[in-house]
Amino acid sequence: MVDSRKTLNPAVSRRTVFRGLAGFLAGSPLLHSQQDPFRDHSRVPALGEMLDAFDFEPVAHAKIARQAYDYMSWGVDGEFTMRRNREAFDWVGLVPRRIAGVGPVQAASNFLGMNLPFPMLIAPTARHVMFHPDAEAATHAGATAASNTPFIVSNAATFPVEKIAAAATGPWWFQLYPQPGPDYNRQTLEKAQAAGCRAIVVTVDQQASVYERSTHDQNLATAASPVPAPTSVGPRRRANPYRVPDGRLWYEWTLLDELRRVAKVPLVVKGIVTGEDARLCLEHGVDAIYLSNHGGRSLDYNPSTLEVLPEIADAIQGRVPILFDSGIRRGSDILKALALGASAVGLGRVPLWGLAAYGGQGVQKVLEILQAELLQAMAAAGRPTLASIDRTLVRTEFL
Repeated sequence: MVDSRKTLNPAVSRRTVFRGLAGFLAGSPLLHSQQDPFRDHSRVPALGEMLDAFDFEPVAHAKIARQAYDYMSWGVDGEFTMRRNREAFDWVGLVPRRIAGVGPVQAASNFLGMNLPFPMLIAPTARHVMFHPDAEAATHAGATAASNTPFIVSNAATFPVEKIAAAATGPWWFQLYPQPGPDYNRQTLEKAQAAGCRAIVVTVDQQASVYERSTHDQNLATAASPVPAPTSVGPRRRANPYRVPDGRLWYEWTLLDELRRVAKVPLVVKGIVTGEDARLCLEHGVDAIYLSNHGGRSLDYNPSTLEVLPEIADAIQGRVPILFDSGIRRGSDILKALALGASAVGLGRVPLWGLAAYGGQGVQKVLEILQAELLQAMAAAGRPTLASIDRTLVRTEFL
């Protein structure tokens, strides 16, 4: 006869118990074994409920296609640099002045001839239509509504620069991916300047990037790249087996001399991460240095930009301003970058979270949150003006 008790309550082996316990512990957020956080899908919060920039990311994740989210969120290869960009802010401590006669806190400055209420810009990012149907037009409108924050329009934008410029009255810059031969660069920059761009940003750190590959490691079902590479203007060469894109690995320092002759507005070079390259930029007439590692999307195992910021500042000795990006999420992050030598900061992923979550109003809201956080951090640190912010404000323990 079959023992019914064994049928209804089979014995559980110790191996099964330990396997279940291990799975429970591995899923605990305290162990950071769960790469993606658990997300509340019960409702989408109202815009007024957003308290900091991080609140926008899960809303963006819920609203846009996985392909677009992956493109926006991830970095190149093992994403060490992308993680290090963020972690580096944890290695910089703030040392406040407790009795400093703070008074009214002012974050206004003049950057390349533009009066900025806050030392921040929207960094160039591509194809905003993946995140909202109004694309860069909505981003520009949101940036203008947030105290005329300058918007750097990407060379790989969805809309023509004329349409983006007409969407709002705030200042905007133009970012260029140079192409071999002078005609494309000259025609592109003349078009942007005719539309009203206030500065030109030349990106030089993407000569051999492969993050645009058609199938991303984090989304193996993606059929095609969300952002096609810029159209090549020379004779098409046979594709190589090493994933090095055609039309790159050709830059020379003389490129800056050629672009300087075309540019009627300030010329900024983006992607500098060494003091030596910063000094060479000055020799070729650059008006500002843009310290960036492309948000960890160009070369993995780069240093974080915050780690090399003091080196860049020491190399140029204040001869030109420094624009800084990669990893900024809070107003205190901006304060740390300013203390280490930045003149202003660029925001990349954070405005895209706002755009994907709530459109142009989301861009405006997330910028206003960061602006308020910066003022609060300055007040708490006893630094009432940008001129009062220097390296005595921070202690660094870079690993």
